[in-house]
Amino acid sequence: MSEAARTGILASISAALGRKAVDPDRVRAEASALLAESPASRPALADPSLIEQFVARLVELKVGASVKRAAGFAAVPALVSEICAAEGLAKSIALQPAPDLLDLDWSGFETRQTIAPDEAVAIGLALWGIAETGSLVFHSGPESPTLFCFMPMHHIVVIATDRIVPHLEDYAARAGSELPRNVNIVTGASGTTDIEGIMVKGAHGPGYLHVIVVDR
Repeated sequence: MSEAARTGILASISAALGRKAVDPDRVRAEASALLAESPASRPALADPSLIEQFVARLVELKVGASVKRAAGFAAVPALVSEICAAEGLAKSIALQPAPDLLDLDWSGFETRQTIAPDEAVAIGLALWGIAETGSLVFHSGPESPTLFCFMPMHHIVVIATDRIVPHLEDYAARAGSELPRNVNIVTGASGTTDIEGIMVKGAHGPGYLHVIVVDR
């Protein structure tokens, strides 16, 4: 059926029902106005610097994270070594099989690209960071196994500054429609106060989150 024929039939039905003709352009404009995002839906960030806002939110979280800054990816292994020393952890790590991580110099570490249920330390690479909430976004795939977000007690996450966006909506816009099977948005370490109001870390995932922000 042609568009003209469809329009004629609908117009005839409307006339028989005693309804006034509807202007499709007006309906389309009204629908667009209803769908338009309000400026108030994305509150202004407290810190004018996107990176500083992201770091501040990570630290402010009540079950929060430790944060280190790196001038480039090459500095990441040394910072991981510092974290392991500070936390009393062996330099035996599960390494997310992302090229930006695998290409680094991990000499002095025992590394593996699979993760065990009782893994002490895992190194991950976040695809995006969200400044408003200090959240880290992971897309499942061959280079980002989902269990890396849940199995380790200490999750050390690397995020590049050019992958940090202001709000969740900005991430959604950049991600577009080509989403993976699984998206994990991590905000702070895992914790719960369900039992007698006592904070327990590592309840549903890592008990400790350490973030390395890499300038790029």
